[in-house]
Parts: sequence; C-alpha cells; structure tokens
Amino acid sequence: MKVVEIQTYGAPEVLTPGERPVPVAGVGEALIRVTASGVNRPDVLQRTGNYPVPPGASDIPGLEVAGVIVDGDAGALAHAGFAIGDRVCALVAGGGYAEFCVAPLGQCLPVPEGLSDAQAASLPETFFTVWSNVFDRARLQPGETLLIQGGSSGIGVTAIQIAKALGSRVIVTAGSDDKCAACLALGADDAINYRNTDFVAEVKRLTGGAGVNVVLDMVAGAYVARELECLAEDGR
Repeated sequence: MKVVEIQTYGAPEVLTPGERPVPVAGVGEALIRVTASGVNRPDVLQRTGNYPVPPGASDIPGLEVAGVIVDGDAGALAHAGFAIGDRVCALVAGGGYAEFCVAPLGQCLPVPEGLSDAQAASLPETFFTVWSNVFDRARLQPGETLLIQGGSSGIGVTAIQIAKALGSRVIVTAGSDDKCAACLALGADDAINYRNTDFVAEVKRLTGGAGVNVVLDMVAGAYVARELECLAEDGR
C-alpha cells in the first residue's frame, strides 16, 4: 500500500511517499480503506522531531482516518454494530497517512449522514477527547452549566455542540469578539472575551452567583485557581 512517511525531520516537504505492507486487523479491530486523514498537532510535532512515536505504535503519522471497513474481527464487528462496507471514521495511534489502517472498533464511529469523508476525518480526536473528559469524567448532566475555556478551539467547538445537544447550558471564553460571535453561532449561550472582561466576575454574574458545574480547561497554569472561583458547589 502507499503511505506517507517521515524519513527526516523538518518542514512539510520532508513528508515522503512510500510503500508498506497492508496491516492485518487483529482481535477487536477493523481494517479501513482510508479515503481521508485528519491533521493534528502531534502529526506536526512528529514531523519536526518533537513527538517520539509511542512504543508499539506505527511510525506512519496520522491519528484520524475516515473510509470504509474492508476486513476485521467478524465477531467484534457484529457486536459493535458494524459490517464490511460501512463508512466509518476512527481514532488511531498512528498509521493514518496510508491507503489502509487498522483501528480498534471501540475507537470507530459511523460517518454522520451528510458528511464527506474529509469532514468525518476531522471528528474523532476532538469528539473522543470531549466525551472522555466532559461526560465520562466530569459527568456533565442536562440542565447543568459548562464553562469552556477557548471556545473557538477544535475541542471548544466540539464541546459546545455536544453539550448543547444533550441539554446543558454553555458559557465560553475566547480571545476576540469575532471568536465569541462564532461560538454563539454554534450554540453557546454566552461568550466572554477574556481580553477585555474578567471571566470570573462575568461567570458569577451570568450564573447569578451560583457558578458553573463543570469547567473544561485547555489552558491550566494560573487559570486553575481562578476557575475554582467559578465553580458551583460540587463543581468539577
């Protein structure tokens, strides 16, 4: 199969076409014929020599793919509700810049109706990250309020849409009025330009002093102490 390799570190021009054996799907895995791959920061860092490949992972870059299932663990496919020929997108530990890629079935999603493969390939990294953090760990519930730091980021725009779809109130921060407007257009209830507004005071005002139930933070550092001031009782 054709792949894109990193043979030396540097600018995008170091990405080189190559050939590798087609991978074989193991237990609990699907073999996907790849039609589109996502581009993530770790791919860029790997290309520049600043992201060592994790042990056991493919040295071929690419953490997100979309395409068609062409083979796999038959029992696991059926149990997961997939079949040969299904369009899927998936989160993988490398190997996405290739004609074929193996993915764990637990990290595969059906391509949403109406989306192209190129669009679907941009979904898994942010959707799995938001689901794991906001819903599995922080247990955001319908009717609760979520504060998203960096609402216009990839994680931010995903969190806005999922939280609103599942019935939560969403407050975001962003670094410009245009970014705030974009977050509101995606469904956020309130958007705070942190460059000209104290987000702690504004969160307290917007919630009538109650605070928010969950904070999704992609900044950390000095922000953590201020975010604790934004939390409601039993906030996460």
